Amino acid sequence: MVDIISEISHEQVKTSFLIDAADVFVQDNRFQEAGLIENAAQTCSAIVGQTYFFDEDQKEIKDANLLGFISSIKNLKIHQLPKVGDTIVTEAKLTSKFNTPAYSICTMTVVTFLGTITLLNAEINLLLQKAVT
Repeated sequence: MVDIISEISHEQVKTSFLIDAADVFVQDNRFQEAGLIENAAQTCSAIVGQTYFFDEDQKEIKDANLLGFISSIKNLKIHQLPKVGDTIVTEAKLTSKFNTPAYSICTMTVVTFLGTITLLNAEINLLLQKAVT
């Protein structure tokens, strides 16, 4: 649900995603609410998830295996649904984070745009953990 990460730091991320007709969340030529939420969650997970894929020296961890779960969504407002062929841009900012060696819990604010039109805004809580293999 994310094509490009155009900006990323330890506190914020900006992504873009082209809505394709074959996407599972497209119905009647529109990207549905669940798709906007999934895009927002995957954008948010990039902030905290990067610590599982890169070490302190920014070297890639090759065998990283991560699971992510939405633990809650607050203040969700979906203003409009984009259509097939639109490219949406999603921006997320880290509000709080709690890390352990096995998992991270974080809260983020997120906004999705189509040009200057706000499509979605919300506060998302995520739980990210190393997958047991």
